Amino acid sequence: MEGKGISQAVIRRLPRYYRYLGELLEDGVERISSNDLSKRMKVTASQIRQDLNNFGGFGQQGYGYNVKYLHSEIGKILGLDREHNMIIIGAGNLGQALANYTAFERSGFMLKGLFDVNPTLAGVTVRGIEIRMMDELKSFIRNNDIEIAILTIPKTKAVAVANMLVENGIRAIWNFAHTDLNLPEHIVVENVHLSESLMRLSYNVLRYEEKHQKKK
Repeated sequence: MEGKGISQAVIRRLPRYYRYLGELLEDGVERISSNDLSKRMKVTASQIRQDLNNFGGFGQQGYGYNVKYLHSEIGKILGLDREHNMIIIGAGNLGQALANYTAFERSGFMLKGLFDVNPTLAGVTVRGIEIRMMDELKSFIRNNDIEIAILTIPKTKAVAVANMLVENGIRAIWNFAHTDLNLPEHIVVENVHLSESLMRLSYNVLRYEEKHQKKK
């Protein structure tokens, strides 16, 4: 399957395609045109065709897209046709909230462990998963084929913990710590800054208010 040299903008849209196609499947829709999909997703039909052509197209002239097939193929492109073992470092409020999010497992992301430095959390379980102390982390990663680590720890600890994870075979990090991580190129890092997202929301609320005040 094609896919080399795909722009990050296209990759960012793929999960949206997957989600919308999943909703269409739930609604019993068997096929859909790029025009109808564009109306649902607020993306132009030509953009949809260009995006999907990066991976071979999938559509038929005069027929559109087979929803079930396209959903399955995008799932394969995203790696959702296999399981990814993951752990959470930091079992505070955010870490436990993520551990309780069962939708991850439906997409193949299997939470295998929770880790923290707080001794009062040792042995506490979240959805049946025991919170372990950090001294167990290295052996746990090796013995459980852990691919992804989720960081929900203070930024002062994030760099040292991330480096230790890389040294012990972690291949990808979903980083909620309030700092960007600069790791070797072969390590995949997705930085999530919740406050930045909230600031963008604040900006857009302000612009909306200014625009409508002028109309009064």
